[in-house]
Amino acid sequence: MTKRVLVVVTTADKINEIERTGLWLSEFVEPYNAFTKEGYEVTIASPLGGKVPLDHRSLEGASQELLDMGKYLQDTIKLENVDDIHAYDAIFIPGGHGTMFDMPDNEILQSMIRTLYEAGKIVAAVCHGPAALVGVKLSDGTPLVAGKTIAAFTDDEEKETTLDKYMPFLLETRLRELGANVVWSPNWTDNVQVDGNLITSQNPQSAESAAQAVIRQLN
Repeated sequence: MTKRVLVVVTTADKINEIERTGLWLSEFVEPYNAFTKEGYEVTIASPLGGKVPLDHRSLEGASQELLDMGKYLQDTIKLENVDDIHAYDAIFIPGGHGTMFDMPDNEILQSMIRTLYEAGKIVAAVCHGPAALVGVKLSDGTPLVAGKTIAAFTDDEEKETTLDKYMPFLLETRLRELGANVVWSPNWTDNVQVDGNLITSQNPQSAESAAQAVIRQLN
């Protein structure tokens, strides 16, 4: 049977009244291309549905081929309208600073992640994507990330962006507070961590590797 992957992207378009944000484009495009090349059925959803805002920083120097992939982000499904979550084999969450604002407290997304994780399905997140995991508790009330070995956008990388002062929290710090074993690599280098059916990666440079880790498990 064809594998089904639910890709959930941010629809938050601003950090504050001055700083704009959104989805980091390559973190969507590289995994999307990898999944469709395998013949997977990919559904793209977001908290608000509709057109997805793109972080302008992710467009700087981007190839036309990369930019053209924005056509798949013009009319995403609203999370609450996603069909039977049990029908999916994996959920994949790309990053972008927008995820820090519309995913940590999203109860619908939390329920989806918990359902898939406890069913042994794959939960994967890239860069700031693990922000979607910080509010997820398993059925026994423990944080999903507690005791898990994971990767995520590091505090040092956040400080290097100079956007750290605008964040509602620092992702690496929050994950550690929840009991996660956060494994990091030098800034802007590829780092993927696989802990059972939880797959996480550190930054945009790790998006393709995260997708390949998902593919290895699905196949």
